Amino acid sequence: MTDNTIKWLGHAFFSINTSKNKELLIDPWITGNPLCPITIDDVVKADIVLVTHDHFDHCADAADISKKTGATLIGQPETVGRLKTDLALPEENVVHNGIGMNIGGSTTIDGITITMTQAFHSSETGAPSGYIIRLEDGKTLYHAGDTGIFESMRTLGNIYNIDLALLPIGSCFTMDPIQAVEAVKLLGSKKVIPMHYKTFPILEQDAIGFVKLAKKEVPSVNVIVLKPGESYNL
Repeated sequence: MTDNTIKWLGHAFFSINTSKNKELLIDPWITGNPLCPITIDDVVKADIVLVTHDHFDHCADAADISKKTGATLIGQPETVGRLKTDLALPEENVVHNGIGMNIGGSTTIDGITITMTQAFHSSETGAPSGYIIRLEDGKTLYHAGDTGIFESMRTLGNIYNIDLALLPIGSCFTMDPIQAVEAVKLLGSKKVIPMHYKTFPILEQDAIGFVKLAKKEVPSVNVIVLKPGESYNL
């Protein structure tokens, strides 16, 4: 069976090419992203675009990519409403007949089940969120979005049996490395990829502290540190 390929494209932007050759983009920020190794012209295919919240460094290119590729865009009703009004995102490109979805809700597209979860952050529109993504082969990922730690991460782990967690470690706007390691404990995920660091000078500039603490506190968890443009097969 073909693996699922998870590629980090800087900040909170990931592409996932599934074992059934579906392409998911999460928080696509290309324009102005100093760590992103691709340009908007490099995006030639996308089936699903997920937006965790309405900040420029998470949704700046989401509408344009959806329009370019025809991808289904998933986000909160207020956020997709702004993208429709301000950026001419076609209503037919938005999940659930142009409405969007909200925290606790799930949708299944081409065998991929996506559940929106809570996150603790801010947003220009709607509320911040994360996503549990169950791929066609049953592998399950959690993209936390921008968030601080919260106790019900334990519940998410109990419900969804997470294979891979994508967690922010940058501090200032999200969890710092100490909280992120505690989040790994709560989630019970088998593997973790750190994100949302190094992009701005105010953030943590590397994942060294997170890796060291994770090895001490959760030695059974596989910590995968990627450089922008690198991939991991799940």
